[in-house]
Amino acid sequence: MNLAKLSANGQITVPAEIRRLLGLKSGDKILFFQNQGGEVVLSNASATAIRKAQAAFAGLAEELGVANEDDVQALVDEVRYGKE
Repeated sequence: MNLAKLSANGQITVPAEIRRLLGLKSGDKILFFQNQGGEVVLSNASATAIRKAQAAFAGLAEELGVANEDDVQALVDEVRYGKE
């Protein structure tokens, strides 16, 4: 169990073990949310955003026929220079 003390300014220091667990580094944002059981949970906001983006793009590569780096480059070239 890890314990943090709340300062008069409402600030806490996240314990080192929790920072490592969440992959937090200086300047990162922390997301606080309440789960269905009423507990408040914190997570690395950057990691959460990446997971949401991954979920939003799931299956898109297959739909676009992207299988490798050459396919990605072809799409970039198409956007940059128009269809050839």
